[in-house]
Amino acid sequence: MAFSLDRFGAILVKEFIQMRRDRMTFAMMIAIPIVQLILFGFAINSDPKHLPTYVELGDNGPVTRALLSSMANSAYFDFRGQIADEDATERAFRLGEAQFVVVIPPNFERDVVRGRRPSVLLAADASDPAATGGAVAALSGIVDVVLRDLAVGPLSVLAATPPAFDIVVQRHYNPAGVTSYNIVPGLLAIILSMTMVMITAIAIVRELERGTMEALIATPGRPGEVMLGKILPYVLVGYVQTLVFLVLARGIFGVPVTGSLWAFFVGLNLFIIVNLALGFLFSTVARNQMQAMQMSFFYILPSILLSGFMFPFAGMPGWAQTIGSAIPATHFIRIVRKVMLKGGTMADITPDLGALSLTMAAITVVAMARYRQTLD
Repeated sequence: MAFSLDRFGAILVKEFIQMRRDRMTFAMMIAIPIVQLILFGFAINSDPKHLPTYVELGDNGPVTRALLSSMANSAYFDFRGQIADEDATERAFRLGEAQFVVVIPPNFERDVVRGRRPSVLLAADASDPAATGGAVAALSGIVDVVLRDLAVGPLSVLAATPPAFDIVVQRHYNPAGVTSYNIVPGLLAIILSMTMVMITAIAIVRELERGTMEALIATPGRPGEVMLGKILPYVLVGYVQTLVFLVLARGIFGVPVTGSLWAFFVGLNLFIIVNLALGFLFSTVARNQMQAMQMSFFYILPSILLSGFMFPFAGMPGWAQTIGSAIPATHFIRIVRKVMLKGGTMADITPDLGALSLTMAAITVVAMARYRQTLD
């Protein structure tokens, strides 16, 4: 049979009509490239700057002020204030409030002038090596600039070789800079997000497509009962995934678990429920399994890019951090890293638990409001 332009044209028009009717798919085709372009073009930064930094001042003089000013001018260090002692430094690292703490030793200025070559300590939260690498690499140049600018008059001694002082970097939690120590704990949040959201959304939409949801709607079950009944079985799936993950993370990659297992368990349960509730919400919007999968993918993309999993959260622009703070994976990644790497306790993860609880409440309210007791 010869090729017919009329038949070809009819099929082509039919496909465009079908595309116009499936507005969700068409919107995803346009929205996903736009989102990717914006995130990779503006939000993602492999050389993070303006990292939160505190200073422990044991001395304060012209050399100290010049050093801190040069570090701030480099744009890598964003000084937020002073810190009291080593315990306060450890607490700031565990809570994620500081990326660096600069420790100026007592009598620093006197020892510099007398040629004793004192050391300035730069304590770093090295749980994410990518967040500290650029800043640490810039230190030698910063010191050279400080010594060159100050080496005049009474401070000409600073021009001597070797340098009048040096900076010692103390890496906390991951002194060897092992990348897997940062990636592997965060991967648990991404795995659970992908499976919990997508499985729940597709499972419920499948019942709608097959017509089995009619029997469920005909029962006296209330929206909250249906929601819990549909999502709770998948909590067990999340447990199995987490157990397998922890065994492999420890056995293959040697990632430690130094914090409270109870804190980890509480955070895990809350995160699983948030994702299952989100999947339930997607199922109330999607009309078929393809749309449910598309919506799940659209959610997973910013979860991977804006949560701090692949790129340092502190290095993102303010608007990207605001969006990232609304993503549940961001807070669970912090919980996992605090517990596994930083020895975090329940008190340390309380802010993240609060954020997850608020997100869960908001998603649950919207999902239950959209749920219908009768078929459209």
